[in-house]
Amino acid sequence: MKEFDESLNTAVFTTKYVIQDKHTITLVSHDLQDGAWQFLSNDQPENNEGIAMLVSLKEIIDQDPSILEVADLPIGYIATRKSKKDNWERQKE
Repeated sequence: MKEFDESLNTAVFTTKYVIQDKHTITLVSHDLQDGAWQFLSNDQPENNEGIAMLVSLKEIIDQDPSILEVADLPIGYIATRKSKKDNWERQKE
């Protein structure tokens, strides 16, 4: 299984839907500007206020080990899938 280059205590962005409600991660972004990682679900909230969370990379991996499949995602790329049983599709941001 692949591993992330970043340490497990690296802060990553996600939402309360992923962490608290345990929604499936359907979008992973490795941001071009700062190299930050984002792990998001397909929720479309009317108001983004109060949903963002900063957690450790380890917390994301522990919750959904299948994200290790995109651990080698280059900076400036995103990976998407419809559900946990689908394959990740990669594309330039």
